Amino acid sequence: MNPNAPNHPGCGHVTFLGAGPGDPGLLTLRAVEALAAADVLIADPHVLDVVRTHVRPGVAAEAQGTPGQTGPDASSGTAEVPVLRDSTNLVMAAARGGKRVVRAVAGDPGLDGYAADEMLACAAEGIVFEVVPGVASAVGVPAYAGVPLRDSQGADVRFVDARTADERCWSEVGSSDSTAVVSATLETVAAAAGELVSAGRKPDTPLTVTVAGTTTRQRTWTATLGTIAQVLKSAKVLPSPQGSQPVIAVVGESGAAERRDQLSWFESKPLFGWKVLVPRTKEQAASLSDQLRSYGAVPSEVPTIAVEPPRTPQQMERAVKGLVTGRYEWIAFTSVNAVKAVREKFEEYGLDARAFAGIKVAAVGEQTAKSLIDFGVKPDLVPSGEQSAAGLLEDWPPYDPVFDPIDRVFLPRADIATETLVAGLIELGWEVDDVTAYRTVRASPPPAETREAIKGGGFDAVLFTSSSTVRNLVGIAGKPHNVTVIACIGPATAKTAEEHGLRVDVLSPEPSVLKLAEALADFGAARRQAAVEAGDPVTRPSERRPGSRRRARS
Repeated sequence: MNPNAPNHPGCGHVTFLGAGPGDPGLLTLRAVEALAAADVLIADPHVLDVVRTHVRPGVAAEAQGTPGQTGPDASSGTAEVPVLRDSTNLVMAAARGGKRVVRAVAGDPGLDGYAADEMLACAAEGIVFEVVPGVASAVGVPAYAGVPLRDSQGADVRFVDARTADERCWSEVGSSDSTAVVSATLETVAAAAGELVSAGRKPDTPLTVTVAGTTTRQRTWTATLGTIAQVLKSAKVLPSPQGSQPVIAVVGESGAAERRDQLSWFESKPLFGWKVLVPRTKEQAASLSDQLRSYGAVPSEVPTIAVEPPRTPQQMERAVKGLVTGRYEWIAFTSVNAVKAVREKFEEYGLDARAFAGIKVAAVGEQTAKSLIDFGVKPDLVPSGEQSAAGLLEDWPPYDPVFDPIDRVFLPRADIATETLVAGLIELGWEVDDVTAYRTVRASPPPAETREAIKGGGFDAVLFTSSSTVRNLVGIAGKPHNVTVIACIGPATAKTAEEHGLRVDVLSPEPSVLKLAEALADFGAARRQAAVEAGDPVTRPSERRPGSRRRARS
């Protein structure tokens, strides 16, 4: 049986896929492959966003489950959502039609009773299916909470679902000294602790409770079986208006406070849970957003500029024709937009990457280089140091009439670009065709919800990468709230921010977006350390604004 064999009418295939506890990065490679091959995606409502980014454009995707089923899996961090339609019928109907179906569930399919029923339905009709395991919530969430389930002594581990546990189950777990991993809700975890005490566990047995595990909303409380109710009450944890909030509780010495202080790697990230506004498009911000996520932040890209063709296209047309006729020795790309502009002009003339034959290509920045590679062009020169015009000039060879048959460089760029690169190339002996390949204009305002978050303090930090991003963001969305941390890439950008009434908290030591993100992470780490040393709770900047704690709990 080959699960990757082509489909034929009336011969469908179903993949039961585990989407893990909530972190999209925990999807397995096999899961991503299966999603990429899917014709139909049927997912539990709370995992749909985790998996649908991996399906092909146009693939039908539905959030469905079994009637009466409520979600989510115990670590997803979203409220329970009643599922109104029968996912079994949807799966079977699509498979009967010869479709390749992916049925995605939270955690691991082997621990989902409804998935097992759907597998039996497939088997009864002779529909080919496979199972792609996922990271089980009861294992993944404690790992992200810094709570190992076993020590060097190899203690037993028992798993309990508080929703279905009976008196016999509580008695068996309560009378043992094994580590107990309990799936419950914030509303029922104290009662579960009481059941364990009644069954023989000591009230001073350590306990950790984690909500929204493996996501940037994760929060963990350390207590004992006897004190967990008071700890949650003191933390003013209120029920979610959407329903019960699932949790994973770990009972035993593995959850002791002193161990978690040393092993809590996820929630102790320097920007954990921070909502960071990045005034760039998704394409421009890709590497920066990835770096912010590595620090635990939640980046939100808001473009502040839009790109339009040059007002007079003749100069660009002449330059592109010059590429074909051998006018240039080099072409230098300083942005993704420049690559896009040249590529579009190539397509207009029926050209492709072969037109670059014999021409040396330079690129500034990882994303610019990637966009060239996607076009079929491997850059000959990328700055070895700072990814900027200055960094490119550091590595650019001077013109040598012996080795360089042509002395001219084609530089397609924005209408507002600085003259640094042009002046530097001329100083190195090159002739430069400085061509306006595109114009930058102020982008349209972001959605009202985003504008309100910017002005109301909903973002923890904003990264400004140029003076124009400051002016444009304030122009299209308003001035960030005074609790928001303002991080600037250099002194000129900081000066512009201050002129707009903003307090600059973080200044990058170098004019690099990656150094800027690193500086923000250092700021967050210092802020966290100061709170810990003072014995204060670690909070995000947005939680300092009036009413924010109340709104966060409601």
